[in-house]
Amino acid sequence: MAFWKKIGKISVGVSAALLLAACGNGGNDSDDNSDGGESDGDNFSAVIVTDVGGVDDKSFNQGAWEGLTEWGKENGKEQGNSGYAYIQSDSESDYITNLNSAVSNGFNLIFGVGYKLVDAIKETASNNPDTHFAIIDEVIDADNVASVTFKDNEAAFLAGVAAANETKVDKVGFIGGAKSPVIDRFEAGFVAGVKAVNPDIDIVVEYVNDFGDAAKGKQLAAAMYADGADIIYQAAGGSGNGVFSEAKDIVKADPSREIWVIGVDRDQTDEGVIGDRNVTLTSTTKGVGVAVKNLTEESAKGNFPGGEHQELGLADDGVGLTNGQLSDDTKTQIEDFKKQIIDGSLEVPEKP
Repeated sequence: MAFWKKIGKISVGVSAALLLAACGNGGNDSDDNSDGGESDGDNFSAVIVTDVGGVDDKSFNQGAWEGLTEWGKENGKEQGNSGYAYIQSDSESDYITNLNSAVSNGFNLIFGVGYKLVDAIKETASNNPDTHFAIIDEVIDADNVASVTFKDNEAAFLAGVAAANETKVDKVGFIGGAKSPVIDRFEAGFVAGVKAVNPDIDIVVEYVNDFGDAAKGKQLAAAMYADGADIIYQAAGGSGNGVFSEAKDIVKADPSREIWVIGVDRDQTDEGVIGDRNVTLTSTTKGVGVAVKNLTEESAKGNFPGGEHQELGLADDGVGLTNGQLSDDTKTQIEDFKKQIIDGSLEVPEKP
């Protein structure tokens, strides 16, 4: 399908207001598109069911919501049941309820954002074969589900190259959200990238075991910085906000400290601002918003790619690394490694 190749840049404001209550109609519209996946473009509606990070997680969920929001605005849609919306999941027990709520409210396309929703979508899609679903960051083999995954390990490898070149102490850290095949790719790629530059660099790896615990993320970051690491790559969703918070607190208390955070899933430069300093070294990016937007566009045209799986990597501009505050020498080396990955001469591991 053509939309899989339309990877580009999205920048759009995000409303933090909850648009749809988990149970019942929370939108502004009374229309009920009860025909599930079958609808003409003018009446097409789409909704995102988030994981526990929420659409204001400044990371993965937010990127997806930005993409759907841009689709809605470009097509003159309103936030609500007959346009575009999201349903916030406050816990994993909400997934089934929220997906069923999306079905009952007549949305034509229902996104599950994050691998944690895979079982809930499998069940809901099986029970509603005429409704179209999409899973981001996982694969579901079903005719009414489209799957999108990303080669996160490729972007993470470049982040590792950046960290290895920019560290002043030869000690860096990685903080993951919860152990899973997805976060395995981040860890494996990052470690491989660091080692490709300097195998003697010390890499500390920790997990929050949650994507919504910023306090625990801050605690782990504090321990890593105190133990001597000067750069931390966080792939932890909302928990990663705590890593930024700790780095900024350290710099505020001691402006002479040269410590950094590498952001994830979207350009997190804004999260690193503290006075005239910025602790965001660079960010790995992930075309979640673009994938959501393009899949919605094509589905509204009647081209829903049910049963298909698309995996997007560096070659598709589906993942990448921002220039951030990297030196020119570091950027040059990153480009060299990027070419090797794209041409297949360098294979990046997916598992630690």
